[in-house]
Amino acid sequence: MSFIGRSKKFITGLLLSGMMISAFAGCGKTQDESTQIPKVKYINVGFSQVGAESDWRVANTESICGTLTRERGFNLMYDDAQQKQDKQIIAIRNFVAQEVDCIVLAPVMETGWDTVLEEARKAGIPVIVVDRMVDVTDKDLYTAWVGSDFKTEGKIACEWLNAFAEKKEIAPEDIHIVGIQGTMGGTAQIGRSDALRDACILYGWDLLGQEPADYAKAKSKEVMLGFLHRYENVNVVYCENDNEALGAIEAIEESGRKVGTDIANGEIMIISFDAAHSGLSMMLEGKIALDVECNPLQGDALCEIINDVEAGVDVEKYTYIEEKTFTSDDTVKSVIVDKKVYDITPLTQEILDGREY
Repeated sequence: MSFIGRSKKFITGLLLSGMMISAFAGCGKTQDESTQIPKVKYINVGFSQVGAESDWRVANTESICGTLTRERGFNLMYDDAQQKQDKQIIAIRNFVAQEVDCIVLAPVMETGWDTVLEEARKAGIPVIVVDRMVDVTDKDLYTAWVGSDFKTEGKIACEWLNAFAEKKEIAPEDIHIVGIQGTMGGTAQIGRSDALRDACILYGWDLLGQEPADYAKAKSKEVMLGFLHRYENVNVVYCENDNEALGAIEAIEESGRKVGTDIANGEIMIISFDAAHSGLSMMLEGKIALDVECNPLQGDALCEIINDVEAGVDVEKYTYIEEKTFTSDDTVKSVIVDKKVYDITPLTQEILDGREY
C-alpha cells in the first residue's frame, strides 16, 4: 500500500473517532464545560446608615446587612454616617460614581436631600429610603420607602396613657409629663414629639418640657437629671427610644425617686419606644410601663423591593413594617387610633425569650 493510501486510511480513522467522540459528547457537557464556574451577576447595593446610636439601629443594620448577602445575589457596600448628614451625602455620591444598581438610604434627618438624590436619578440609580422619611420637592427622587408609622406609634402611647389614667381615676391635670426627644429633624422624633404635644392639648395634661437626647443613654440621663432639678412634680417620662428610657431610669433612681406605674403615690412612669431587648427587660423589672415597638427587622421587605425594582416590577411607594405594643400589666387591653384597634400585649418572659432583637 502506498504512503498516500495509508494516509487516507489514517485520516479516515481519525475522522470516525472524532465523530464517535462528538456523538457521546452530545449527551452531556465536555470536561471543560462541566468544570467551568458560571458567572454570577450580583445586584450592587450601596447602603448609607445613620450610625449605631442605639440598640434599635444596630438591629436594623444587622437585619439589612444580614439579608443583602452574596448568597442572595447582592454585593453590599456599607457606609456608617456616624450621625452626620454630610457624610451620607458624600457616601451617596461615591455610590453614584461606582455605578451601583441601587442605593439604600437611612437618612439622619428629613430635609436636605434634593440635590444629591437628583444626582442619583440622573445616573439612573433607584433610591430606596428606610426608617426615617426624606422631605423632598419631588417624591419621584426616591423609588420606595420602608419603615414605621412614627406618628401612629406616638398616638398609641398617648391613647394608652389616657386610658390608663381613666382606669386609675387620675385626673388629667395631675399628669405632669416631660418628653425626651430623639435626634431633632428625624421622622421618628417629629412623629412621636408631635403626638405627645397633640395629646397634651387634647387631654389637658401638663407638658412640662421636651428636650432632645439623640437616642443616647448617657445624654438622656443628663437631660432627665435636668428635668428632675427643674420640675419636682414630674410623674411621667415619654422617652422616644429604649436607650433614652434606660438613661432616664438611672437618673430617677440616682435622685432617690422610684420608677413605676403608681404615679398617684410618687412613682414616675416611663413610656418608651422600640421594644428592643434592653427596654423589654426593664419592663419585666417593672421599670418601663409601656413600650411601643418600632420594628428594625426591615431586611426581608427591602430585599423583596430591590429584587422587584431590578426586575422592572412596579413596587408600593410606602411599606409599613408590622409592629406590636407591650405593657407591664393588663390595665389597658387595647386602644383605638384613627378608627383602628391596636392590641396591648402584657409582656412575659416567654415573649421576651422569643424576640429576635
